[in-house]
Amino acid sequence: MAADVSAAAITASTLSEATSLLPLVRLLQLASPALPIGAYSYSQGLEWAVEVEEVRGAATAGVWIGDILELVMAPGEAALLFRLLAAAEQHDWPRFATWNAWFRGSRETAELRAETEQTGGSLAKLLSDLGRVDSQELDMMRDLAPITLPAAFAVAARAFAVPVDAALTGYVWSWLENQVLAAIKLVPLGQVAGQRLLTTLGEKIPGVVATAMAIEDADLSTFAPGLCLASARHETQYSRLFRS
Repeated sequence: MAADVSAAAITASTLSEATSLLPLVRLLQLASPALPIGAYSYSQGLEWAVEVEEVRGAATAGVWIGDILELVMAPGEAALLFRLLAAAEQHDWPRFATWNAWFRGSRETAELRAETEQTGGSLAKLLSDLGRVDSQELDMMRDLAPITLPAAFAVAARAFAVPVDAALTGYVWSWLENQVLAAIKLVPLGQVAGQRLLTTLGEKIPGVVATAMAIEDADLSTFAPGLCLASARHETQYSRLFRS
């Protein structure tokens, strides 16, 4: 009898622990390259940097991607996502709309704006098709259209009950993985070199998340002249694999 009781207790504990892993499963789903929103088709100016040999190997790819990660993503897009996550959690849709508009306004080129609107709209539609948002959120996203990718990701993270710090980590990781995958195709790099980049640059993500959560509203910035010029010049690049 004691053995049966112990086994039942272990089974209940195991089931409880397994259930607590569900937000992690959902986060992996959201951060996966298989998420059908088209993020893989954008390089965010990296293709132009390769064209002019600003990026010409693993070392220079690491510098280019790493600088954007720490100098643009941390005080800009990730910090914005942190605020969108908080607004979504509190159902503060006016504040949510304000930050969504701020991010759209911060996109310096037609390509960068089209990217966030296309991927954000695709994710919003996917959430609707999966039945993961309530009628209020569905109406909000329709009224907000065009919705940016960080805003749609914030709604998705809330719908899947993903904790804020985990959602930020997954978002930044997804961006980093897409950039490295683009570098593998464009430079080109081998798969091992790509994994080395992910290992090295991935170590920066905890600091990026910490910065995003600590920065004041007035200090948010996506100012990056080099990235802006790369994106603008990519718009007229003769031969292109990527949409940005």
